[in-house]
Amino acid sequence: MDDSARHHIGHRPPAKHVPTSGVPSWLKLLQDGFLVWVLLGAAWGWFMPGPAASGKIWIPEALAAVMLGMGMTLTHRDVLTLRQGGRMLLLGVVFQYVVMPLGAWGIATILGLPKLLALGVILVGACPGGTASNVVAYLARGDVPLSVGMTTVSTLLSPLLTPLWIWLLASTWLAIDPLPLLWTVTKIVLLPVAVGMFLRRVWQPSSWFFEGILPLASMFMIAWIVGVIVGLNHDQLHVAGLIVLAVVLHNALGLTLGYWGPRLGKVSPRLCRTVALEVGMQNSGLAVALAVAHFGPVAAVPGAVFSIWHNVTGPLLATIWRRQHRNL
Repeated sequence: MDDSARHHIGHRPPAKHVPTSGVPSWLKLLQDGFLVWVLLGAAWGWFMPGPAASGKIWIPEALAAVMLGMGMTLTHRDVLTLRQGGRMLLLGVVFQYVVMPLGAWGIATILGLPKLLALGVILVGACPGGTASNVVAYLARGDVPLSVGMTTVSTLLSPLLTPLWIWLLASTWLAIDPLPLLWTVTKIVLLPVAVGMFLRRVWQPSSWFFEGILPLASMFMIAWIVGVIVGLNHDQLHVAGLIVLAVVLHNALGLTLGYWGPRLGKVSPRLCRTVALEVGMQNSGLAVALAVAHFGPVAAVPGAVFSIWHNVTGPLLATIWRRQHRNL
């Protein structure tokens, strides 16, 4: 990575987000198969719905483990250097918490989705960016430190903004109490991240752990969550076509506006790619956990579908942009 990739958010991205030669090739191969693991998780939930659905009670703990891993990749210096992110960091976070929530509400309204499914789409839109976007930004020749910075800021803001957006947009359809949502997001996002940062201060495992084992464990956790949600909704997927359409439109909206919004301001394509991936790739695992904890498994279907879909479009765009970069 050239030096110009580093000036937005400090000197280096957390090790987790940038593959290096220190990771064995077989482990890299397993990491590159993230989409395969997600699809296998969905297949497990579909063909073995009973065993898969029994994991429902462990979804919050699984997501908390993923966020703990994210926290372990951060240091207090990483958080302090977020001040150097500038307008692109601010723009990305604003797009994250404006385009995606309002877009989710608009799509759910236009398609006339049933209340719980519409709520599920809004849950996805109100969540922070997902950590998978950092790896995809690297593959797309984007600005990895900027991507990591946007993920970190949107995650730290999520205990306040995620419940607020859900309450504002969905309370016209359903009775929403934002305080339990706030506590759930704090418990499975903010606290694990804080604990992970503390562990990083007192424990220094090898880079092989950060770059190899930690991301792979997160991938398996997400794939497992997808399988559990498919198992829980095995008999309710008759509206799958409409949900897929909503997810495709929502993801496309985030990717398109995330790219062309900054591009209109004559920002470099490299930074536009980064913002697009950060806005379009959501922490859909959090949406699933909130749905299961507070609204029921039906509301978790959009999050499960989004988990699969954005792990198709993100790497696909990364491949296209990477080839364009080589031809410049």
